Amino acid sequence: MDEASLQIHTPPDRYSFIYIIFLIHGIATLLPWNVFINAKSYFISYKLGKSYIGFDFPYVGNFMQILTFCSQVPNVIFNWFNIFMPIKGDLTVRIMWSIVINILLFIMTVVLAMVDSSAWPYEFFYITMASVVILSMSNGVYQNTVYGMAAKLPPKYTGAVILGNNISGTFTTIICIAFEYVSTSKRMAAIWYFITALFVLLIGFDTYFALPLNRFYRHYDIKHKKQQEQRINQENVTGSPPYFKIFKQVWPQLYNVFLVFFVTLSVFPSIQSDIKVSDSGFLITDDFLYTQILCFFTFNIFAMIGSILPSFFIWPSKKYLWIPLTLRLLYIPFYLFCNYQPEKITRILPVVITNDYVYWVVAATMAITSGYFSALAMMYTPSTVDSQYASIAGMFAGAALISGIFAGILISFLWPWLIGHIGW
Repeated sequence: MDEASLQIHTPPDRYSFIYIIFLIHGIATLLPWNVFINAKSYFISYKLGKSYIGFDFPYVGNFMQILTFCSQVPNVIFNWFNIFMPIKGDLTVRIMWSIVINILLFIMTVVLAMVDSSAWPYEFFYITMASVVILSMSNGVYQNTVYGMAAKLPPKYTGAVILGNNISGTFTTIICIAFEYVSTSKRMAAIWYFITALFVLLIGFDTYFALPLNRFYRHYDIKHKKQQEQRINQENVTGSPPYFKIFKQVWPQLYNVFLVFFVTLSVFPSIQSDIKVSDSGFLITDDFLYTQILCFFTFNIFAMIGSILPSFFIWPSKKYLWIPLTLRLLYIPFYLFCNYQPEKITRILPVVITNDYVYWVVAATMAITSGYFSALAMMYTPSTVDSQYASIAGMFAGAALISGIFAGILISFLWPWLIGHIGW
């Protein structure tokens, strides 16, 4: 009787409970990525720094590119594979094990921060990168499942996941800065930083189990299951889901999803984390604070604001979204002409943007457009197909998101070479 009532009447999302849960999972899905990229100084200045290991470690110059590459290769493979050959098993099992694996790897990361690895820096580097690869694999399953679950619900719940992604970055930047200045050493700062991330993952683990108990979520879950049954019955007659048909309907939005993340990841964090202060009289001259605030904090806080904006207004329509997203490609040359000084590279390309305030303002616009347009594109994608195919469209969007990130990371390997070989 209760199930029949749920099918007929749509219960309210009381106190935005389900919205908050998807917000938390949005935070948790990007937490491993944000934690590692914000810990750049811990890796290159401490664990792999010359003062700690006694020599110049060869991979310090392109550490961020290697880290981001290792973190995204498995994610790309898993996301696309899961669309056409879905990973079987109960959603509870999939999310539970993916979070448990993340927790275990963060425990290992804390242990590595505690031990003296100065005598084996290469082993430390390879262990770290291997753990990043495994984290990415488990997170690929986790993220894809979360987007598929959100696609069952009204579009704003996909927006909640995107908002959570951006809050995740802001949160990790704040705790990174806080522990850096309240801890007695980089070692202790890293230990408390990684432990805090563990607690957030545990919160994500706990909140998942509240979903099946909520009437609002169960209403849409039952509705989605019925649509799935209809689709399965149709597939028994016509074959597998019409992936090509779905792709044709959603590809303009997939282009939008891909492009927004491609542009963002081609400059953040690879270029931005190596932009140095140009004016000695600027508000912030400390290298660590300059990077943390103008790169990580500015990006994350404004991307978070951008992801909230679709709740108040939506512009442009899905038909014209590609225009502002294509124009965002102009951010790439702008950042290259800033005071971008990667490790162990002698810059030949002239620095044109020497005003730190101009860089800061443009960095804020890049971030806010990233958050706003990514939320818009991810919300538009499931609405371009029949409701029974919304979850597949949501997974296509998740895969396009990861592919855009991966492509942006790949092209970022070119930037250090470019500024060191091209000039006038």
